[in-house]
Amino acid sequence: MQKIAILYQAKLPPVKDGVQKPMKPGGYSDSGADIACELYKNGVEIVTPVHRPNIETDLDWVFPDTKEGIQKALDKGANTFWLNTVLYKDHDVTHFFSRDIKFVGQLPEEVDMYDDKFFTNEILRKNNIAIPKTQLISSENLTDYSLEMDFPLVVKPLRGRGSQGVSLVKDPKELDLKLNEIFSDEEYGKLVYVEEFLNGQEITVTVMPQGTYTINDQEVNYKNPWCLPAVKRFNHKDGIAPYNGTVAVMTNSSVLEEDELNSKEIQRAYEQCVKAGELLNIKAPIRIDCRADIKGNYFLFDLNMKPNMTGPSRPNRQNQDSLTLLAARKIGWSYIDLLRNMLRQAWKPHSRL
Repeated sequence: MQKIAILYQAKLPPVKDGVQKPMKPGGYSDSGADIACELYKNGVEIVTPVHRPNIETDLDWVFPDTKEGIQKALDKGANTFWLNTVLYKDHDVTHFFSRDIKFVGQLPEEVDMYDDKFFTNEILRKNNIAIPKTQLISSENLTDYSLEMDFPLVVKPLRGRGSQGVSLVKDPKELDLKLNEIFSDEEYGKLVYVEEFLNGQEITVTVMPQGTYTINDQEVNYKNPWCLPAVKRFNHKDGIAPYNGTVAVMTNSSVLEEDELNSKEIQRAYEQCVKAGELLNIKAPIRIDCRADIKGNYFLFDLNMKPNMTGPSRPNRQNQDSLTLLAARKIGWSYIDLLRNMLRQAWKPHSRL
């Protein structure tokens, strides 16, 4: 029987490319508690740090992603760990990969690799996946860079979370101001990349890993990654979708209507997203943001290896559907259905590496 422990981000990741990833106290403990509560309410055995967890206290439901936290969960009988945290190469969880336990989430070393947005985009580009034109700018060439694309442009940190630190600039003056601001702050390191701005519709596609799923009471086996229905994003601020951590996605997102879901443009976007999932060897859902050009053709512009998994499992969290959950509802899944199907894809390192 599975006994699930949910991990949250309790320690800062190592500095990478001069960047220390931002972290709020108890990172992802809110979504971790949402997951744990929903599983618990539906009869799944959950291991928790305290004997009687309070439904409104996030840290009562989740373990820190440290050696000590993981060992405590093991001592309490956990045999499956839900990696609801920021992963990276040599993360503490890798010290437990020789144990006879399962994991829900991505391989840490692959997350580390693909967290570099420019690196990931280059992999996609080399495999004929449509992405916008992009270009790196460093603090060293701040005064002598030359652009190979037209304004407006989107400025992005090389490593970042969602739309954090992302800005739209309309001319060279705005670009220089934004670059100076980013490099002087140093929160995002000494490298950024600029990307052509596509002014068409923005969608988010959740790509699920290959595996066996239950959909409409039927078992379905997918031999390749597959896509949940696309979610459109709206109510942008200065051309950029607000960061999910500050604006509930239910206020600016909805699943596309049936006719558009079946359009050749969306089906083509799905094909590209599936190909990306295959290239990245995904073990759990990923989220890919896409945007259309003036002709309606979609380009993949941001790939997130750890989609948010918040949900309305607690009285104080009723507006917390994630983008993935919005999409899952379209195929008839509730929050617990989504989580159960994710659990079915749990893997053991020796069998999936």
